[in-house]
Amino acid sequence: MATIRKRGDSYQIRVSVGYDIKGNHKEQTKTWKPPEGMTERQIQKELNRQAVMFEEACMHGFKATAVKFEELAEEWFTEYATLNLRSSTLEKMRKLTKRVYPAIGHLRIDKITPRQIQAFLNSMARDGANVRTGKPLSPKTIQHHLELISDVFGYAIKMDIVSDNPCSKVTIPKGEIKEKQIYSQEEMALLLTKMENEPLKYKAFFYLMAYSGFRRGEMLGLEWKDIDFEHNVISVRRTSNQTAERGIYTDTTKTKRSQRTLKISPYIMEMLKQLKAEQDAEALKLGDYWVETDRLFTQDNGEPQHPNTTYEWLKRFCKRENLPFHGIHSFRHTSATLLLYAGVNIKQVQGRLGHGDIETTNKYLHLIEEADVEAVNKLDIMLLPKSAKSDDENNRKSAIS
Repeated sequence: MATIRKRGDSYQIRVSVGYDIKGNHKEQTKTWKPPEGMTERQIQKELNRQAVMFEEACMHGFKATAVKFEELAEEWFTEYATLNLRSSTLEKMRKLTKRVYPAIGHLRIDKITPRQIQAFLNSMARDGANVRTGKPLSPKTIQHHLELISDVFGYAIKMDIVSDNPCSKVTIPKGEIKEKQIYSQEEMALLLTKMENEPLKYKAFFYLMAYSGFRRGEMLGLEWKDIDFEHNVISVRRTSNQTAERGIYTDTTKTKRSQRTLKISPYIMEMLKQLKAEQDAEALKLGDYWVETDRLFTQDNGEPQHPNTTYEWLKRFCKRENLPFHGIHSFRHTSATLLLYAGVNIKQVQGRLGHGDIETTNKYLHLIEEADVEAVNKLDIMLLPKSAKSDDENNRKSAIS
């Protein structure tokens, strides 16, 4: 039963919640202050309602608490994130606290409202939020910040600290969404052709990535025991990543579905045989200075290659050859879209890419639909007579409106 005591112009509601392991009596308290203008009768009615609600919440385990968001977030990092998240994901989450903590870290977890979270998200969508470019942060980056806040609230709910998650009531501000940059079939063919006389370790890397759609971490995690030259298949079993804290390290694949075995072109497999022979010769030459890791793609002394090495090499190569540079991950995007263009079943594409969710693979269909619309428009301009072009343009405008 809740007890109520008047304290100045407010009321203290106290509820007994039993005893701790040492036998000490425990209570939860809440202070309620009537809004101005309420009559005495209205105050008593609302006070009784507040007491009943508070007692019910305490009985269900939801404890009033003075814990600050930053304090609980650090507990979440220690008790959950460090134990369950991949090191690369954990490092990204840690970077997000640089914005989250100054904004809401000082606030009590049970006092944070959807309006406060919404205001924080909106601030990142304004000019100047990105100190490097002076522009707003991307919707995806804002989403990542919201996910961190939501994860901490999810932990608070499990720990019976709060009863609901205010993040479910906010909206990611709309902003400029950058479309995935991918190479066309012609661009990719030209890019790979121009690599013909480049160092074999880079040529093999990008040919394999274009044909397989492997993630960069999966590529760098490949070991020679994963290569079946007899049957022309490669198995993905691990990833190689890098963080400032751990340096280069070996990790599990992104998801269980990411562990997969793919059939690879004999042309590329022959290229890998040449790479193995080149690597063995280098190991023999260096002798004790060679570090045996069994990795396909290594530093000059055999140690695992840094993730940025291929990125920087491709950037310089594209600049030298006057080719578009879309980054490393674009090879994966391009591989997916080319497979779908070729009519490969979307479930097969999902399997080759190692997507855990078919919806992730479905996103590539949108790129193809956009390309088809653009192709139709260009064909209209080139092939249709002038009168037909006018009718077609009117039909398109009518469809849009």
